[in-house]
Amino acid sequence: MLFVIENDALKVSVDSMGCEIVSIVGKKDGNEYLWGGNAEFWAQHAPTMFPICGRLQDGKYTYRGKTYEMNLHGFARHAEFTIGEKTPASISMTLTDNETIYASYPFHFAFTITHTLDGDTIRTAYTVENKSDVPMPYAVGGHPGYNLPLGGVGTFEDCYIEFDYEAPAHSLVMTERCLLTEDTKPFALQDGTKLDLHHGLFDNDAIFLVNMAKGVTLKSKVSDKFVAMKYDDMKYVGLWHKPHTEAPYMCIEPWTSVPAYDGKVDDLETKRDLAHLGAGEVAHLGYSITIGQ
Repeated sequence: MLFVIENDALKVSVDSMGCEIVSIVGKKDGNEYLWGGNAEFWAQHAPTMFPICGRLQDGKYTYRGKTYEMNLHGFARHAEFTIGEKTPASISMTLTDNETIYASYPFHFAFTITHTLDGDTIRTAYTVENKSDVPMPYAVGGHPGYNLPLGGVGTFEDCYIEFDYEAPAHSLVMTERCLLTEDTKPFALQDGTKLDLHHGLFDNDAIFLVNMAKGVTLKSKVSDKFVAMKYDDMKYVGLWHKPHTEAPYMCIEPWTSVPAYDGKVDDLETKRDLAHLGAGEVAHLGYSITIGQ
């Protein structure tokens, strides 16, 4: 079911399937800023990754001697959330475990996503509650895609990203199966902060960065439109569109964790960068999107 939240600056549509934002329209210029979900390139808009980010080796992991199966990015993006509190400019939805979920993720939990409008900014807040009597490993991440060129002006190659400040960013080295190696390598940015966009950037799939600035802006050389993201709670950020295409969008993906190492079935208690939420504990994290119209 679709719900609309809006203020004087933005009109945002949210689907209860995955509590996914599926449209961001600027009221000042009438432009649609979020990718429309054309299945030729990528059928989603801005899904949430939970309780893993990325792929598992063979789609499997182990936990306390038992093997479990879980699809790419976890189950939340394909799960129906229950509507909670809604105001004209905000909406909250919650996913809780059920028999099917428990079979792939043996924990009791409540996962709430809240989208709130604040002027030209959309704040997405994640609340993770462990209702089990054992520590609960988890990861969370965003995957919003943005229409390019910005505002429909110019070309894809007229666009670039600019990080908020210089930082010693490194890219993760992935295999052809989009699984991790042990390696990273320095990621060069023009003037320490900028990356010009072209479709060939994504021929080896996503670029995932660590030690990067905690804010980035998608800009255009021929337009004053922009999309800015802040992700203080996230260790990694990914840049992606469908490889070997001229897809007219780009995703900027803040994640707390990363895929499995190639050739290794992860144990959930030792998997890289998972947070471990104690019994009864609650965690709060999120990111924001600001639209420059």
